[in-house]
Amino acid sequence: MSIPLIDLKAQYNRLQPEIDAAIEQTITNTAFIGGESVAQFEQEFGSYLGASQVVSCGNGTDALEIILRTLNIGMGDEVLVPTMSWVATSEVVVTAGATPVFVDVSLDTYTINPQEIVSKITERTKAIMPVHLYGHPADMTAIMRIAQKNNLLVIEDCAQAHGATINGRKAGTWGDAAGFSFFPSKNLGCYGDGGAMVFQKGEHAEQARIIARHGQRTRHDHVLHGRNSRLDGLQAAILLAKLPYLDQWLHEKQRAARQYTEQLAKITSIDCPSEQSGYRHGWHLYVIRTSRRDQLQQKLQEQEIQTGIHYPTALPFLPCYQDLGHQPEDFPITSQYQPEILSLPMYAELTNSQIEFITQTIADSFS
Repeated sequence: MSIPLIDLKAQYNRLQPEIDAAIEQTITNTAFIGGESVAQFEQEFGSYLGASQVVSCGNGTDALEIILRTLNIGMGDEVLVPTMSWVATSEVVVTAGATPVFVDVSLDTYTINPQEIVSKITERTKAIMPVHLYGHPADMTAIMRIAQKNNLLVIEDCAQAHGATINGRKAGTWGDAAGFSFFPSKNLGCYGDGGAMVFQKGEHAEQARIIARHGQRTRHDHVLHGRNSRLDGLQAAILLAKLPYLDQWLHEKQRAARQYTEQLAKITSIDCPSEQSGYRHGWHLYVIRTSRRDQLQQKLQEQEIQTGIHYPTALPFLPCYQDLGHQPEDFPITSQYQPEILSLPMYAELTNSQIEFITQTIADSFS
């Protein structure tokens, strides 16, 4: 039984009529850049989130970078970011001219630890950028309390958290702004690159839209030096076809996560991910921990079960940040978790029998 980490073909097979129709209509209408599909997706995605200010863009990295520029974060500023994330989280801070300051993660959620944030705040700190890693929202109640007390901006990195909630409130609607990615593997993914920005204030959304459209307020009216970051009409049409199914997919992923956790609970050498009370985990990834990670990954590979490591090296220890001189003892939780994390297959179409095969293979490797 060959099981991929994510099966986008299985998802396409479920939605083939809707996806094919969306693609055909885009080609028929030659609505490749901008157009009705883009505007409609911004409106419908905003309605889904409960957010009125949504601006689409080229990808999730652009979303965060444009947000930073919109909020006037740059040279001389510091932005607090978690140690565990994809490099884009800290990369955009550097490309904006600011400095990323790394904060260790919480024991149970892999997200930025609010208890560690306060000690990292300086007079140069301008913003906190929590990442809802693997789909579990960060503790936004505590983070917003800290931000308000210290007059800091909050930018949510929601690249892995489409549909995740805290007490019913969607990730991406807590901070001053939020960035989403629609990379194909995401809970809501297109068939290429795509992204979106969410803002609390209309003036910020307007500024971000100008930046992303070559600095134009209206066509040929370039009021500032912007950039080219647009969501293609084709990708918007595909996202529109998929959006109505997002909650159903999340429900199916929750079912898969429960089955994983129940069947792995008897293996004492494995720590399973948790869903904190009051939170809805997006389950972009199902990440376990074990001190025998590499051996287990090899065993699963032998049985044609694809896994992943998200991510092999924590942000502070990447070569591009070696000038900061961080040591493992600076981030004890991250340093403990880094050699242990392993992502198991996770997608809505994952069957009970596939999960049973995966968990039995894991059990056999520890027997």
